[in-house]
Parts: sequence; C-alpha cells; structure tokens
Amino acid sequence: MTLNQIYYFRTIANYENYRKAAEELYISQPSLSRSIALLETELGVLLFEKNGRCVSLTKGGRLFLEYANRIIEECENAKNKMNELANNGGKIDIGYVFPLALHYIPHNVRDFLNKEENKNVTFNFFQNHTSAIAKKVKSGELDVGFGGYMENGEFEFFPILSDEIVLIAPKGHELEKKESVSIQEINHYPVIGYDRESWLGNYTKQLYKRLSLHPNIVVECPDEHSIVALVSENFGIALVPKIEEIDENRVDIYKLSDIELVHHTFMFWIRDRYHLPAVERFIEYMKQKGALSAKQFIEPEK
Repeated sequence: MTLNQIYYFRTIANYENYRKAAEELYISQPSLSRSIALLETELGVLLFEKNGRCVSLTKGGRLFLEYANRIIEECENAKNKMNELANNGGKIDIGYVFPLALHYIPHNVRDFLNKEENKNVTFNFFQNHTSAIAKKVKSGELDVGFGGYMENGEFEFFPILSDEIVLIAPKGHELEKKESVSIQEINHYPVIGYDRESWLGNYTKQLYKRLSLHPNIVVECPDEHSIVALVSENFGIALVPKIEEIDENRVDIYKLSDIELVHHTFMFWIRDRYHLPAVERFIEYMKQKGALSAKQFIEPEK
C-alpha cells in the first residue's frame, strides 16, 4: 500500500467515478484502475462496486475510507508542521546549569520570543550539571547547552558570561577583621563546596590541588543558592562566582587579594550538526547577547 493509492482511493470515493477522479489526479483511467485493483488485492477486500457508469463504496470501502481520511489528515498535519519548522516555528530544547535558572535563561528566552519572527517558537528546558547537559546535547535530546568549558572536539563553544570568583562568609564572621582576604583562608575554616559531578566542583578541586590547598569540605551543594543558604547559617565559607543572585544581605562577599579567578559560562552545541532555522536564530541571538567576545575570552586552564 502506498500513500498515492490512498489518495487515489479517496478521490474516487469523493467523485464516485473513475473518469472524473483520473482527471482530478492527472493520470490515465487505466492506470488508476490498475492501482486500485492492486490495493484491493493487497487488502483482500473489494472497495468499490459498479453502479451504472459510476461506482459506490462497499461496506469494506466505507470502513477503509475512515482510515484513509485519518492517514491523509495526519500527513497534511506533518507537512504543515515541517513547513512551520522550516520557516519561523519549531521547538528549541535547551539545557543550562543552576546559576542561570533564576534570571539569565528566562530573561533571554522571553526577549527572543518577543521578536515577531519567533512568535511560533516554543522551548523545552532542562536544568542540571554541565556533564549531564553535554550528554543530552551529544545524543540530540537537547539542541543547545549552557555551562562550563569541556575538552571535547565534538562541541562548539561560545563564551556568554564572565564572573569573578569571590569568597563568601557568614555575617559577623571573624574575617570581617581582615583588610583583605587571601585564598589561603580556605585552609582555616570549614568549606561549603560544589557537587563533585558539577563543572565548578571539578574546577575547585583542580584549583585546590594546583595551589596546594587542603580545605575541610563539610558539605557539597548543587548550586550557589544552597551554598549561600548554608554559609549564611554559619556552616562554613565558600568560593563562588559573584553572580547577581548572591544576596549581600545574607552573606559577606570578599574579593581575593592574592589571586584573580574568573568563571566563564559557555553556550555549546554539536559542531556541524544540522539545526532547525529557529535553533540557528536562537544561537545567533545568544551570541549577540553574550557578555564576552572572542577577543575578550581567555582560554581556560586545562
């Protein structure tokens, strides 16, 4: 059974006449008759019976017409959806790390959708660590990811944000007495760290090793919000990117005096993979919105 045969069958059913149906379909009447005969043989059911110069549907034909209408309707829906995807519409699947969830992603996605050419676009959101996001981008479940930098030639990376890494401590902590704060203070107090599976968890682990620091990490957290909550209740101090969501009314923020640390956040996607036009527009839009340009970006330490 072919889609053409289904279209042929429905056209004959509509006209109840092979000659008129053949004219409508721009094929010869003998070709149309052969096609329907083959369809009836495959189905094992007679679809039409002669009625003078016309034909009428058999009981089996009436039942098959119900299915034919559904099939053709679904084909038309699929065609319309593909046309929509090829032009202005479609769904964009993105994944992002926790610090971007409160403002950055919602704000920029809303700005993108407010543009007239994107009014038919929809989004699907996934929030997790960089490694989990990258896995879904690689498999094709996500179109674009936002997170840390990885050594992987399959991905294309574009820097979008740059945040200074600072030390945070509870209000009233004895660090208030110091004019400047060294990163060595990490050795002297309990530390709230990041989950080991997260990009920042791995980054800080490598940083401590490189600087010969041996912090007493008492708790590991998935994001800055939970870290700030624990620091504010005097569970320890922490190193975090200075993002706008860190509430200075809950914790004190200290610039490091002896080292300059910067955390870069990237947008990434699979290199040379085909993307729907809507996804390409979103990537270009986010590039324009990125806080860093390629000239400003400093390759992260390996």
